[in-house]
Amino acid sequence: MCSIKIRPKKYLGQHFLIDKNIAKKIVCSLSFKGYSSVVEVGPGIGMLTQYLLKIKTLELFLIEIDVEAVNYLRQEFTFLKDHIIHADFLKWEPSITSFALIGNFPYNISSQILFRLLRYRNSVPECIGMFQKDMAQRIVGKHGSKIYGIISVLVQAFYEVEYLFTVNEKVFFPIPKVKSAIVRFRRKLSSLERTDESIFFKIVKSGFNHRRKILRNSLKPLSLSKSFYTMPILDKRAEELSVDEFINLSKSARYFS
Repeated sequence: MCSIKIRPKKYLGQHFLIDKNIAKKIVCSLSFKGYSSVVEVGPGIGMLTQYLLKIKTLELFLIEIDVEAVNYLRQEFTFLKDHIIHADFLKWEPSITSFALIGNFPYNISSQILFRLLRYRNSVPECIGMFQKDMAQRIVGKHGSKIYGIISVLVQAFYEVEYLFTVNEKVFFPIPKVKSAIVRFRRKLSSLERTDESIFFKIVKSGFNHRRKILRNSLKPLSLSKSFYTMPILDKRAEELSVDEFINLSKSARYFS
């Protein structure tokens, strides 16, 4: 399985994992609790796939955009033929009601994958993802740090996130120029009840898009109620607020009327 039988494509951001021990470690990071289906994104040469198949209680689906990889996977895992889906994950509309997500995510679309995860969060109780190391650090970043931003707040509002381990660049083919890292996401009970989620997303994005400004100024374009802009917490900058403070701030927000 370690021999590369298909050509990695630069435009797809393909870097195939070729280390079996790392592959096992990634698969073992799943809890296998609360779901019976797993969706693997970008299986490539099937390095993770072979170990996911050892979990007999799981129904496995593979989403792969590369037609050459799809043909290879269908030959290698003939019994999975109907579960190997030739599609762009960013456009794929799942019909499965509950599933874990796992994959060596292409670095060039990792942010889009995270927003896709948030969109389908009610169906995805757990996710194990391979990211570029600096992206992984941003995902788990805490308030008060320079790496804390939009991705940190939005993801942590819905998932408990954990930086599991760093992955050396030499376990991939071709070898990337950066280190990678594995992050685990476990969905948490919603803390956004009685919150207008659209306002929450807008506050977070607007706050960090002007992160040098205090929030009272960066949030002015949202035209929220006059009483909202009198709140003392708006004297802070976005990076100073915790995820819970962003949520509580959003619960106090109302559009101007």
